[in-house]
Amino acid sequence: MSKYVIKQAASPNHNQGRGGKKIIAIVLHITAGLFPGCLGWMRNPAAKASVHYLITKTGEIYQLVQDTDTAWHAGIVNKPTWILYDGSNPNRYTLGIEFECLAGGELTETQYQAGLWLISSLTEKYKIPVDQEHIIGHYRIDSVDRPNDPGPYFPWGRLFHDLIGEKDVLSEAKIKVDDQVFTGFILKDNLSYAPVRALAEALGCKVEWDDKTKTVLIERRG
Repeated sequence: MSKYVIKQAASPNHNQGRGGKKIIAIVLHITAGLFPGCLGWMRNPAAKASVHYLITKTGEIYQLVQDTDTAWHAGIVNKPTWILYDGSNPNRYTLGIEFECLAGGELTETQYQAGLWLISSLTEKYKIPVDQEHIIGHYRIDSVDRPNDPGPYFPWGRLFHDLIGEKDVLSEAKIKVDDQVFTGFILKDNLSYAPVRALAEALGCKVEWDDKTKTVLIERRG
């Protein structure tokens, strides 16, 4: 039995169903406010906002919207950098997770562990690949008004390392492009993991996603 219990705290701020879309990704957020106020706000019809899950600093997990329904967590799209964005409402094909955290703050260890468990459970349940195009920050959908969501100190490197599993990771690898440093991993069986979009854009390339062939297209500029 899991040591985590998901508490139900239903929010009216959602649409029933997913408009025929399937869940393909998880979007991570920070609340920029503290519990219980942040929970109350996302359950208030005046907010016109919600999320599927909220994880508090003490590691409690609340579910506001069922996975099968559409939460209102990332519907405003503004200069997206997410290659899986298909031009339609991203709420329809994503799950949203909020971490209780003030802007510029860090997760607690208890909160991180609860988040790790939840994300791992959801990726397994919905067969979501563990990579930087299927587990993203809100800033990848709205790079203008949400540039720091889920925050500059969100532990992305640690999260992917833990999700991939230590048994499969031989070591962490730093990848430097001019003055920019990215985190990758050396895996078993001569495989490696690297943030493709970030690296390509740092090299001045155009990156697109072909959903029909499931191919990342990288085009040199100029």
